[in-house]
Amino acid sequence: MTIKPLHDNVVIKPAEAEKTTKAGIVLPDTVDKGKPEQGTVVAVGAGKFLDNGTVAKMSVKVGDKVMFKKYAADELEIGGEKVILISEGDILAIL
Repeated sequence: MTIKPLHDNVVIKPAEAEKTTKAGIVLPDTVDKGKPEQGTVVAVGAGKFLDNGTVAKMSVKVGDKVMFKKYAADELEIGGEKVILISEGDILAIL
């Protein structure tokens, strides 16, 4: 998969939802697990353009595991893989 996001956008491969709860209960595939909130950074843009004409450095890099806002992402399918395109500002934490 080759993708180069622009500006302060980040491409994330979402983490797979857990199929077993902490108590050991196995969840079937029919259970709605909701949207993922964690994933691994696959590609990052150059950074956000500031008013003074400079580019702000990105705080995440390829390979970082991140937590992001649940409904802020755009889901895409590139090369048969499901990925998420999100603005760096919607990333909450590096895990």
